[in-house]
Amino acid sequence: MKVLIVLTSHDRLGETGHKTGFWLEELAAPYYALKQAGAQLTLASPKGGRPPLDPKSNEPDSQTDDTRRFEADAEAMNALAHTVRLADVRAEDFDAVFYPGGHGPLWDLAEDGHSIALIESTLAAQKPVALVCHAPGVLRHVRKSDGRPLVEGRNVTGFTNSEEAAVGLTEVVPFLVENELRAKGGAFSSGPDWHPHVVTDGLLITGQNPASSAATAEALAQTLKAAR
Repeated sequence: MKVLIVLTSHDRLGETGHKTGFWLEELAAPYYALKQAGAQLTLASPKGGRPPLDPKSNEPDSQTDDTRRFEADAEAMNALAHTVRLADVRAEDFDAVFYPGGHGPLWDLAEDGHSIALIESTLAAQKPVALVCHAPGVLRHVRKSDGRPLVEGRNVTGFTNSEEAAVGLTEVVPFLVENELRAKGGAFSSGPDWHPHVVTDGLLITGQNPASSAATAEALAQTLKAAR
């Protein structure tokens, strides 16, 4: 089974002068969960090459066993250094797609035509798509075959308004994930802030926050196995 992992190429946190990017745990934990399930992984990003890492995700308080393992893993770091360009990816070459979060995707992947087409094509082919933390915001312009918003009437989760407030970026991000999913008609649910919460609605799998990363990937692996 082949899984595509799509990372952001955006590195500026609005007008703050600070850096952003992808959140390391949200790549590392799913990377190993999917590997353990037998998946062959390909990493992609809009610009290709090495995607920007949110520096806060690599601070001591944010590190985990998985992030330390990833950074010591030559194969994993090589894959990260050489992500393929999203424009060169074909949905039919993969069995599933996984989107890690971090704030970066709110600026680039949420508006990226290749990303939108990838998600629409993958789901239309009856293959699962999983997104965690801020990445469910990438669904904002994705549509069903009848033109309605993909998340309309679907059970979803993502980074909550209260979690965004806790990190002090409510006024910095281009949109709030929770608000956007609700506005598009999604049936949004959440667990306690910073605790794991994963929602599976058919082939669409969403996780709330960094703590949900591994469980979101495990739910994706279970969905793939059930489809065999």
